[in-house]
Amino acid sequence: MNTDTYPDLKRGSDTKLILRDETHKIIGFAFEILNEVGRGLNEKVYENSLTVLFKANNITFDQQRRFPVCFRKVEVGEFIPDLIAFGSVIVDRKVIDQITGHERGQMMNYLRITKLRVGLILNFRHARLEWERVVL
Repeated sequence: MNTDTYPDLKRGSDTKLILRDETHKIIGFAFEILNEVGRGLNEKVYENSLTVLFKANNITFDQQRRFPVCFRKVEVGEFIPDLIAFGSVIVDRKVIDQITGHERGQMMNYLRITKLRVGLILNFRHARLEWERVVL
């Protein structure tokens, strides 16, 4: 967990974060997966590993749930997030060089489409987990 970049996530912080406990639990799971499965594999491996931990910990989740995308009140397509945990956190797993503004922008769109407030981007490319919490 990168508490230098995100000082409000330090243990004992009084800062009130939306879905703080839920996102911490998901990030902890991501660390477990990276330590056990390793890095740089296909993204689906990490998605499915997360579902194993969600089930084992009785965490509600949706995998590949479909949301309509509308333009001028006409459905023009659909968005299918990887995972939605706790019914409220979009979890987007990646295996990329680094999380950039592109991924952050995508997550903002995902949050708008789903009408959720919090998303996590988890990057399993390197030996050290990279993650970002995005709030709409």
